[in-house]
Amino acid sequence: MITIDLEVEDEAWLLSLPNVESLAQTAARAALAEAGREANLVILLTGDGEVRDLNLRFRAQDKATNVLSFPAPENPEGHLGDLALAHGVCLREALAQDKPLAHHLQHLVMHGVLHLIGYDHETDAEALIMEDLERAALAGLGIGDPYAEAPEAAERGDDGKS
Repeated sequence: MITIDLEVEDEAWLLSLPNVESLAQTAARAALAEAGREANLVILLTGDGEVRDLNLRFRAQDKATNVLSFPAPENPEGHLGDLALAHGVCLREALAQDKPLAHHLQHLVMHGVLHLIGYDHETDAEALIMEDLERAALAGLGIGDPYAEAPEAAERGDDGKS
């Protein structure tokens, strides 16, 4: 059984996307299904300041980023880890890439979930595997290829994985 706990800490998410909870949970479930995993996770939808604080504390980077991934150690409860997404960063990226915020949110949730599972994009080969999983999961939701719509570095460069 998959449990996805979602906390909306920054109301800007609800103002921008009234169905944000459904969007995030659907994206997380799609990523887990595409990777063939069942697990539990927590998604925190917060603001830039909170993500900046987390990024500084856990990654020694004093800046906000779009998504942070915090994998959990192996545990009997099947808790995969936690994600935190910054509203302002995500909104600015969506506008700059001329895509709906809902699509960008779902892509970033999927990207973060795949990091929690253990996927990465440090090498071209790793990136290809991870991006193919993202493309397939997004296509299942009727969302186009984010890497075809935007320069590769803009999507993959600053995901704040930790």
